[in-house]
Amino acid sequence: MDLSTIIGVAVAFGLMLMAILQGGPLSIFINIPSVLIVFGGTAGVTLVHYPFADVMGAINVAKKTILYKETSINAMIEQLMEFANKARKEGILALQGAMEDVEDEFLVKAMQMAVDGQEPETLRSMLSTEIEYISQRHEKGATIFVSIATYAPAMGMVGTLIGLVQMLQTMNDPSSIGPAMAVALLTTFYGAVIANVFCSPMAGKLQTRSQTEVLLKTLIIEGMQSILSGENPRIMEQKLHAFIAPKLRKSTFK
Repeated sequence: MDLSTIIGVAVAFGLMLMAILQGGPLSIFINIPSVLIVFGGTAGVTLVHYPFADVMGAINVAKKTILYKETSINAMIEQLMEFANKARKEGILALQGAMEDVEDEFLVKAMQMAVDGQEPETLRSMLSTEIEYISQRHEKGATIFVSIATYAPAMGMVGTLIGLVQMLQTMNDPSSIGPAMAVALLTTFYGAVIANVFCSPMAGKLQTRSQTEVLLKTLIIEGMQSILSGENPRIMEQKLHAFIAPKLRKSTFK
């Protein structure tokens, strides 16, 4: 689970809630017409822009991002080096039994291809294609959240205009001015919160996660190709260390 996302959202909403409660009850910031205009309107225009399946896919990608268990690159390098030494001593078929203890599905797939006798270049080509489509799915999810971040403030402005029109038409009735003004102001507030507290940060998080995942999968491809080629483990480790900063590199050779 991604603690930084959870902590960030909790801090942002928690501090806003504290500020609201300092000035009055929370109920004054709850307005049903404003909720319908901003949330309903944003959902509607998002579905006009994107197919329903794409929107649901973006939600699923966001869920996986929050529940994502990050794998240490050094730990992955150590695991690949272990497989390289095993394959060098016992043969590439020895990796068949090692797959049972591997949690990363992409690494399991790469190992299965190696055991099945795929050529190194074929393995790289097939897995690189998979990485490309994973990256495209993540990019589409991020783009959808960027679009929502654009639409939500716009719907807030629409709500503001609706509230102002209602207020101007009932200026002779002071009791109706308050509800109309509430709609005018709260729709802008809701739109700003959706865009700046949730959607824009989530789009950024998806892009960051995508870059990290692509890097890890590219590392796996490089390692498995080296194993298939029968490369010297020391040379293989040097190639894999190129993926991380020098100060983070840990050699498995003493």
